[in-house]
Amino acid sequence: MGEPREAILEGLNDRQREAATAPPGPVLVIAGPGSGKTKVLAHRIAYLIACGIPAESILAVTFTNRAAEEMRQRVGKLLRSNPSSSPFTPLEARPLAGFIGTFHSFAAFFLRREAGRIGYRPNFTIYDEDDRSVLIRELMRELGFSAERFPPAVVAAVISDLKAELIAPDEHTGPEREDPFGRAVAAVYQTYQARLRAAGALDFDDLLFFAVRLLRDNPAVLRRWQERFRYLHVDEYQDTSLSQYEFVRLLAREHRNLFAIGDDAISIYSWRLADYRNILKFERDWPQAKVVLLEENYRS
Repeated sequence: MGEPREAILEGLNDRQREAATAPPGPVLVIAGPGSGKTKVLAHRIAYLIACGIPAESILAVTFTNRAAEEMRQRVGKLLRSNPSSSPFTPLEARPLAGFIGTFHSFAAFFLRREAGRIGYRPNFTIYDEDDRSVLIRELMRELGFSAERFPPAVVAAVISDLKAELIAPDEHTGPEREDPFGRAVAAVYQTYQARLRAAGALDFDDLLFFAVRLLRDNPAVLRRWQERFRYLHVDEYQDTSLSQYEFVRLLAREHRNLFAIGDDAISIYSWRLADYRNILKFERDWPQAKVVLLEENYRS
C-alpha cells in the first residue's frame, strides 16, 4: 500500500481534485446528481491515507450497505491494497481498521463496546422492522388499543420518528399527547421500550438514539471516540436526520475534520425524518468551512 498522492488524484477534474485535497477542517461538497459524489469521497479518503493519516482514524458513514461496499471497493483499488489486508475490513475482524459503513452499523459497533453504560450487555439483540411490528401489535392488544382505530404501523412510525428526534418516552409531552391517538402512542412507546430492555434488545432506531444520548451524557466516552476517529466523512449529508446529524456533530466537534458531501436540492429519505436543512446549516455549525461545488454532470 502507499500509492503516491498524485496517482490517487488521477482522473479527477479540477473541482473534484479541490474537494479531495482540501486542507484539514470542515469541508462541505455540494454535488448534484451525476457529478461523482462517491468518487470524490473515495479519493478523499485514499488521499488522506497517502498523506500519512492512519486509516484507523478515518470514519465514513452512508445510508446503505451497497453504497458503503462500493466506497470500500473504490478506496481499496486506489490504495492498491489486498482485500484481505484492506484498512477498511470490518472492525470486528480488525479492531484497528478504519470504518466505512452505514450509520446504523457504526452505531451498533459503538454501542457493543459501551453497552454497560446504557444498561445492556455487549451481545444485545437488534430487532428489525418485522420484530418491531410484531411486538407493537402484541403490546397494543395487551394495552387494549384497537388496531382498527390506531393502526399499529402508524403507531410504530410515530415511535420511530420520536426516536429520530431524540425524544425518550418520558420526554414525549405536550399537546400531541392530549388526543386519544397521542395517549395511545405514549402508552405503547413506554411499554415497548420496557419490553425491549427486558429482552436485552434494541431496535434500529435505538442504535442512534442511545449512541447520541451516551455521547452527550458521558464526556469521557465522547473524548475517547473523538480521539479514535479524528477524520469523519458523511455521504448524502442532506439526508441526515436529527439523530444522525447529532451523532456526527458530537464526534467531529473536537478535531473539526468533517467532510460532508450532498445535494442541497434533494432529499431522498424524507420519510426517515431526513432534514435537508442540515446541509444548509453546515456553514453556521462549522465556521470557516471550505465549500466546493461540483457542477459537472457525467451522466448526461
